Amino acid sequence: MIVLEKWLEWARRMQAISQAGLHFSKDVFDKERYTELQQLSSEIIATYTGEPAEDMEEMLAAEKGYPTPKLDVRGIVFKGDKLLLVKEKMDNRWSLPGGFCEIGLSAGENVVKEMKEESGFDVKPVKLLAVLDSDKHTDKPQLFHYYKVFLQCEIVGGGAQEGVETSEIGFFGESELPPLSLKRNTNAQIQMLFSFLHNKKKASVFD
Repeated sequence: MIVLEKWLEWARRMQAISQAGLHFSKDVFDKERYTELQQLSSEIIATYTGEPAEDMEEMLAAEKGYPTPKLDVRGIVFKGDKLLLVKEKMDNRWSLPGGFCEIGLSAGENVVKEMKEESGFDVKPVKLLAVLDSDKHTDKPQLFHYYKVFLQCEIVGGGAQEGVETSEIGFFGESELPPLSLKRNTNAQIQMLFSFLHNKKKASVFD
C-alpha cells in the first residue's frame, strides 16, 4: 500500500472537514472557522507544491457539498493482442482514454464520450474490469482522492483521430509500451489490464 506523505494527508483531512462543515453548518461563526481551516489547508498545499496560495485557495473553495472521492473512468480497447492508448498533449506521454466523470452521465456514458473525444473511436462498454483506489495504486498521490474505473469497450465505429487533449493514437503490445502518463495510469495497472486479455474468465478487480 502506498503511504501518503503526511502533509498531503493532513491537508486532505483539513479540506474534507472544512468542506463538510461549510456545507452543513448554519452558524455564521462556525462558517468563519471552517473557512479559516480551508485556507490553512490551501497554505499547506501551496507550501509543499510551490503553487500560488491564491490558486490553491480558489481551487479548494470551488469544492462544494459533502466531500467524497472523485471518479475517473478509463476505456479499455484491445485489438488482437494490443491495447489502445492516446498521447496526452499535457505531458507528451501515453494513457488510456478517459478522465473525470461529468455530472449527468453514467460511468458508461462518460467513457463513450471520452473515447470519442480523445481517440476518435465510437465504442460500446461491455465489461467492468476494475475499480481501484488511486492512493493504493500510484507512486504519485494526487491532491484529491479518487477511484479509477476501468471499462472494457468494443469499437463500433469512427476511426483514429487526435483530439483537443491528445496528439497521437496507437495500439501497443504488452512488451512494447510507450512512456506512460503516470498520473493517469501506471505500468502495474496496464499489466493488470493485459491479464484480462490472457484470461477471459478473470473476475473484476476492486479494492
